[in-house]
Amino acid sequence: MHTVFDLTTRGAGLYEFTADIARWLALSRVQDGVLTLFVQHTSCSLLIQENADPDVQRDLQAFFHRLVPPTTDPAMSYLKHTYEGPDDMPAHIKAAMMPVSLSVPVHAGRMMLGTWQGIYLFEHRNAPHVRHVVAALTGGLGDENELV
Repeated sequence: MHTVFDLTTRGAGLYEFTADIARWLALSRVQDGVLTLFVQHTSCSLLIQENADPDVQRDLQAFFHRLVPPTTDPAMSYLKHTYEGPDDMPAHIKAAMMPVSLSVPVHAGRMMLGTWQGIYLFEHRNAPHVRHVVAALTGGLGDENELV
């Protein structure tokens, strides 16, 4: 069973879509299995991260901006791929450093995330985009794989 989530971004930042996934899972008949998420782009990433304190998302974004600044920063003058702007190649570098796919166990029709964990699209480009995240759920219909 699979679907595609279309996520609209407003520019660089972290966009939580845990609730969207949970709603989709609630409609599925699969009770136990593995949820795989895959983003179909080369300038954004997927993360499981804390969703309680918004400072976590701000600090992550600030850290990666400092680690990989735009090509207008003199430290990045060696980069050649700037066709789509000064955030283009840095976005590809960030996406190469972070996951573009995630696996999450599902039990009793729910993701087995920790208390403060949420699933985020990490947009690395400054301009708004529509990003496509493929979700695939594999597993059984019953509780034959019950967690012990």
